[in-house]
Amino acid sequence: MLKIIHRSRFLVFLVLIHFFIIDNPYCSDARDVKVNGTSKDSRSLLAVPIGVVLDLNSPLGFMADLCMKMAVSDFYEAHPKYKTRLKLHTKNADSVLDANFAVLELLKHEEVHGIIGPQGSTEETFFAELGRKVHVPIISFTAKTRRSYKENRYFFRAMPDDAVQAQALAAICLGFEWPEVAVLYEDTENGNQFVSYLNKAFQEVEIGLAYMIAIPSSAENCHILKELNKLATKQTRIFLVHMNPSLGYRLFNLAKRAGVMNEGYAWLITNSLSIFMNSIDSVTHDSMEGVLGIRPYVSRTKDLESFQDRWKRNMIVNNTMGPNIELNVYGLWAYDAVTALATAVEKVISVDSTLFDVNTTRNRTDKTNLRISTFGPGLLNELSSTKFRGLSGEFQLVDGKLKPSAVEIFNVIGTGEKTIGFWTPDRGLRRELSSNGESTYSTSTKELKNIMWPGDSLTRPKGWAIPTSGKLRVGVPWKHGFMEFVDVTIDRARNHPNVTGFSIDIFLATLDLLPFPINYEFSYYNDTENIDWSYDDMLHKIPQEFDMVVGDTTIWAPRAIDVDFSLPYSESGVVLVVKNKKPFDMWIFIKPLRWDLWLAIIVACILMGIVLRILENRVTSNDTDSVRTHKERRGMIHWSPVAVLAFPERNMVSNNWSFIVLVFWLFMAFILMQSYTANLSAILTVDQLKFAFSDNYYVGFQEGSFMKQFLTEQLHISESRLRSYSSAEEYHNAMSKGSKNGGIDAIFDEIPYMKLFLNKYDSQYKMVGPTYKTGGFGFAFPVGSPLAAHFSKAILGVTQGPNMTAIEQKNFGPGYSSQDPLSSTISQQTSSLSLYDFAGLFLIIGSVTVFALFCSETAIGRKLTDKTGRFIQSCFSFKTSRVNSMEDASVDGDSAEPVQDQDNFSVPSPVEGSNSHFVEEGPQHVDEEIHEIELSNETYAAQNLGMRIENNEERTS
Repeated sequence: MLKIIHRSRFLVFLVLIHFFIIDNPYCSDARDVKVNGTSKDSRSLLAVPIGVVLDLNSPLGFMADLCMKMAVSDFYEAHPKYKTRLKLHTKNADSVLDANFAVLELLKHEEVHGIIGPQGSTEETFFAELGRKVHVPIISFTAKTRRSYKENRYFFRAMPDDAVQAQALAAICLGFEWPEVAVLYEDTENGNQFVSYLNKAFQEVEIGLAYMIAIPSSAENCHILKELNKLATKQTRIFLVHMNPSLGYRLFNLAKRAGVMNEGYAWLITNSLSIFMNSIDSVTHDSMEGVLGIRPYVSRTKDLESFQDRWKRNMIVNNTMGPNIELNVYGLWAYDAVTALATAVEKVISVDSTLFDVNTTRNRTDKTNLRISTFGPGLLNELSSTKFRGLSGEFQLVDGKLKPSAVEIFNVIGTGEKTIGFWTPDRGLRRELSSNGESTYSTSTKELKNIMWPGDSLTRPKGWAIPTSGKLRVGVPWKHGFMEFVDVTIDRARNHPNVTGFSIDIFLATLDLLPFPINYEFSYYNDTENIDWSYDDMLHKIPQEFDMVVGDTTIWAPRAIDVDFSLPYSESGVVLVVKNKKPFDMWIFIKPLRWDLWLAIIVACILMGIVLRILENRVTSNDTDSVRTHKERRGMIHWSPVAVLAFPERNMVSNNWSFIVLVFWLFMAFILMQSYTANLSAILTVDQLKFAFSDNYYVGFQEGSFMKQFLTEQLHISESRLRSYSSAEEYHNAMSKGSKNGGIDAIFDEIPYMKLFLNKYDSQYKMVGPTYKTGGFGFAFPVGSPLAAHFSKAILGVTQGPNMTAIEQKNFGPGYSSQDPLSSTISQQTSSLSLYDFAGLFLIIGSVTVFALFCSETAIGRKLTDKTGRFIQSCFSFKTSRVNSMEDASVDGDSAEPVQDQDNFSVPSPVEGSNSHFVEEGPQHVDEEIHEIELSNETYAAQNLGMRIENNEERTS
C-alpha cells in the first residue's frame, strides 16, 4: 500500500512539472523539440530527410536522441532564414539485426540523404559499405572503426580517433617513467583495435605491454577476480583499463577486494569509462579513488551552460527510463554532428538548388532497389570543409575524423574528480591550456598538479615490485655436462634443488649489490630427458613458470624477441676447435724453400767460390794483413761464400774486386736468410691455424644450445653433418674416434666451454679460424622487466670487482682468468719445437762431424785424405802453371820498352799500385810454386818472400 502511495505522489509530481514547463515562457526550447523544428512557414521550406539509428532503450541512445532534436531546434532558431530544414527519421535498434534493417528501410522508403549512427561498433562496417554504394554520408559519433578515409569517403567519425588517446596515455606513462603496463580490455572488436593502437604508441616511447588480459563482456565476477589475483602475483604495478561502463565498474569493485588498489599500484582509464564518470554510484566511485583518467576536454562556455540547463529540463519531461541520465560528451558530439549536417545541407542547396529535385536526386542501383543519391557527393564535399565552434569545441572533420583537441587528465578523489593537467598533440603534458609562448613538446610530469594515488598515497608508484607471493621464481637448467656453470642436484626428500656453479655464484654476488632485498627460490627446468630439449624452451617458460632464468644462457638476437637479457657476465663468441695435428717432420727445415731455390743457392755458392778463386789468384803472398800463407788462403777461397757468413770478422779476401763481389753476395744471402726465417716461422705457427672442412667431416655442438640453428642458418653447414653432445668427455671421445668411426673432427661452441675443454685436454686440440660474435652469458627476464636494468648494474659491479677472479678460480680451477680470453687456449707444449722437428738438420751436422773425425783420426781416413789432397793439388798446380806462364809472357813483353830507354825508367812506388810492382820471371815463379807445395812453415815463407824481392831488384837494375 505504501509503494502505491509513493508511486502516485511521484506521478503527480511529474504532471505538475510538465504543466509548469508548458506554461513557462522560458521553456520554449522544449516546445521546439517536440515539433522537430517545424513552423508555420514549413510548407515553403525544403525538408531534407536525415536518418537516425539509435538504441533508444539505452541511456546513451536516449541522451543522443534528445541532443539531436535540440540541435535541430537550436540551429534553425538561430538561422530562421535558411531555406532548408532537416527532418530526422529516427529508428530504434537494440540489436545488430535491427540496426541493419533500419538503415535499409531508411534508404529505401524514406530516401534519406544522410544517416547518423549506428550506436554500436559492430554495425559500422555494414553502414559504411552501404553508404559508399548509394553515395549517402554516414556520420557516427561513437565509431571505433579504423577504416581508412581513402577507402570510404562517405563514412565520418564525429569524434576523435582512438589513436589520439593512446598517444596521450603513452606520454603519461613515459612522464612517470613506468617501464611497462598491463592492459585489461573488453574482449570485443573495439577492444582489440584499441590494444593495437596502444601497442604502436607505447612502442614508440619504448614502454612495454607486459600483459594484455581480454575479459568477455559477459564475464562473471569470479572470472574477473581470478584474473586480478593473477596480476597481483606479477611484477607489474601499472594497470590500464579499456572497457564499457558496466564491465569496468564491476572490475574496480572487485579490484579493491583483490588488494590491487593499495599503495604502490597505479590505474589508468580511457574514454570508454572516464566519459561516464558523472553517472556512477558512490560505492563504485569510492573503489576508484586514486585512479588517473583521460577524456576529451570540453571548455566551459555560456552556450554549453545554457544547453545543459535546457537539457536537464527536457530530460525531466521526456525521461521514461527511470533514474536521470547525465549529459556527457557523446551527447555534445551528437549535437555538433547535426549542426554540421544542417550547415552542409544549406550550403549545397544555396549553390545549386536543382540537386535536390525530386526527380533527379536518386538513380536506381543495378543489383538492388536502392537508389544512388545525386545529392550525396555535394553533401560530402561540404561536410569535409565545414568548420565551426560547437558545444564540444572546435568542430572540423579532417580525413573523415574529428580534428583532435586537448585531452583532460583527471584524478579521482573522494566523490569527484580533480583536473591535474592536459595533453595536446603539439605541446604534450601541460598544467594549464593557456598559451604562455612555449611551443616545445613536454613529457615531464612536473607540469602536472599533485596526485593522490591508490591507498591514499602521495608517492609516485615506481611501476613494478617483487611479486606478492614473496619469492622470485628463478629458473635454472638441469643438464648433464659443463656443470662448472650450473650444477643442479635434487633433494628427493624435500623435492628441493641444490644449485651451485659459476653462474649461480655470479647471481648470488649480484644480490648483494641490488638496491633492494629479494626473496628467491630456484626452480629447475627438467626436460633434459628429451633429446630435443633446448634453452629456448626454458626461456619460453618466462613469465608463466619463471620470473627470471639464471644459467649459462647465451644472449642471442632471436631470443631477445621473447625475453629481456641483462648485461653479459662471461666472454662472448663462438669458436672452432679441431685436433692438434702437427704438420712437422724431420725435414721441416727444408720446407721454407722449394727445391729449385735450394739448387740455385748451391750452384751460386760453387760459382761464387770459383770466381773468388780466380780473383784472389792475382794476389801475391807478401800481403802482410793475412795471417795465413798464400797456399792456405787459396784453399779457403772456395769456402768464402759460406765462411764469410759464419766469420764476418775474418779477412777472407785481399782483392778489392773480391771484396765487392762478397758485399753483393752478402746482400743476397741476408735476404735469403730473412725470407727463410719468416717462412719457417709461418710453417711453425700460422700454418697450424689452417683448417678446412671436407665432405666427410662431422661437426659437434652442445645439445640444447642455439648452436644448431646458428650453424645451419649463419654458417650454412648441413644439418646432416651435425652431432650433439652434452659434456667435455663426450666431445673428447667423439673427437678421438673421428668422423670415419662415428665421431667428429671439429667442435663449434662458445669460448667459455672451449676454454674448459682445452684446459682439460691440453695440447690435443686447438682453436682455429675466426671468432663469431655472440652476446655471452646473461640472465633472462620477462620483456620490459625493470629487474633487467638493476641486475645489469649489479653484474658490472661483480665482473669488474675484486671478487671476480676468486669466483672464476673457485669453479674453473687455479690460474683461470677471463681477463685474458686466450690464456688457456694455447698449450705450452704445442708452441715448443721438439728434437724430431729438426732431426734432419742434426743428421746432416752429425754426418759431417763423423766424417771429419774419420778422415782426421783414422789411418784409413788420413791416407784417403792425403791421396785426395795430392790429387786436388796436382789439378790446381797444373791449372796455375798454365795461368802463370801466360802472365810471364805478358810481363816479358811489357819490359822491353824500359830496356830501350833506361834513362827514363823508374821504379814505381808501392803506394801507387798494389799489383804493378809484383813482377816475376816465369821459371823462377814455377820453382817457387813447387817449394810452396813442399813447405808449410811460415818462417820459410817469409824468407822466400825476401829472396823474391831481392831478385826483382837485381833484375830491374
